[in-house]
Amino acid sequence: MLELRERSPVTVARPEVRVNIADKDAARKVSLAVVRFALELGRPLRGDVVVLCVGTDRSTGDALGPLVGQHLKESVPENVHVYGTLDLPVHATNWADTLSQIDRIHPGAMVVGLDACLGSLESVGTVAIGRGKLKPGAGVQKNLPSAGDIYITGVVNVGGFMEYFVLQNTRLNLVWKMHSVILAGLLEALPRLY
Repeated sequence: MLELRERSPVTVARPEVRVNIADKDAARKVSLAVVRFALELGRPLRGDVVVLCVGTDRSTGDALGPLVGQHLKESVPENVHVYGTLDLPVHATNWADTLSQIDRIHPGAMVVGLDACLGSLESVGTVAIGRGKLKPGAGVQKNLPSAGDIYITGVVNVGGFMEYFVLQNTRLNLVWKMHSVILAGLLEALPRLY
């Protein structure tokens, strides 16, 4: 769980593309942003892509990553590997082991990190995509290593106070709609990276 604020837990100062999920072209904009940042990283690819979907199904607000991961895993191209599903979530407890496994099994892979985050009231319902590392746990004061080449974060609720309570009381409807937009965007973008 990230907290998207003036001092973002990703390595760039500001997300480079923001998409509101209510936009009728939201999925397409997510797709174009992922492809753009992959090209800026020197892709198309010859190797693997790892999509690292962070979160847990034990908290509605933090279930964004595992929901996307579960559905993405069912439909990805051959060279795309998904970590973080409803069956096998990636969260604070197994984060370091998962990163080690990715480094060992997919050396040199481009990693797209995906996580839910908290932000300002105006940002709720917004997806941010950019070049840089994902730093999960920042929104709930956890100090975990950052990872990834491209990040996708979805602002699921308002941050700043009682973050765990806020996450537990996030509407599934918003998380589901956000998951659908990100999933459609990734399914369009990933085949275009080769």
